[in-house]
Amino acid sequence: MVLVKEKKKEVITSYKAHEKDTGSPSVQIALLTERINSLSDHFKAHKRDHHSRQGLLRMVSIRRRLLDYLKRKDPKAYKEIIKKLDLRK
Repeated sequence: MVLVKEKKKEVITSYKAHEKDTGSPSVQIALLTERINSLSDHFKAHKRDHHSRQGLLRMVSIRRRLLDYLKRKDPKAYKEIIKKLDLRK
């Protein structure tokens, strides 16, 4: 499930650190979270779509690695993004 251009721009503008920021860990985590949420909705209708589920698991692991990196490098930004995306309960 590819994000629509407008939705992707909206996510980037809300999480960017500076004007031309599109690849910082915060932006990447936010984009992955958006894709993961859309795929989760997809699985409610298509329970047997195992190929897409494998892609979902890959995205979750990439997001986990980015979160670990952000936690090591900038704990304040890590806590902000966790709170903003509502990832941890």
